[in-house]
Amino acid sequence: MHLKLTKKQLALLNYIQEYISENDCSPSYREIMEGMGLTSVSAVAEHVDNLVAKGALKKVPGAARSLEVLDYKHEDTVRLFKERMIGCTEEQKKILEQAGEILGLDLSQDQG
Repeated sequence: MHLKLTKKQLALLNYIQEYISENDCSPSYREIMEGMGLTSVSAVAEHVDNLVAKGALKKVPGAARSLEVLDYKHEDTVRLFKERMIGCTEEQKKILEQAGEILGLDLSQDQG
């Protein structure tokens, strides 16, 4: 992954991915807390929210066991980049295009 993640964030992503592989569902926040040796569910929530903000993790708000580790080339990531590019300034668009290029995303707009 080319995302800038801390060691703790990377470990958390790996834990979630392994759990999903073994159990066919994502872990609960309490299971993450116990598996990662964290001291509170709120610490897990903060880490998860940070990973969602970075685009490394996806969750359905209010739904249990809805965590999904995203590949940076995942179609949802491309869609989110394209949505964000609509109505932004030229400077913001240039930054998003550069970020997409670094990540190897195809952000070409199908306009015709």
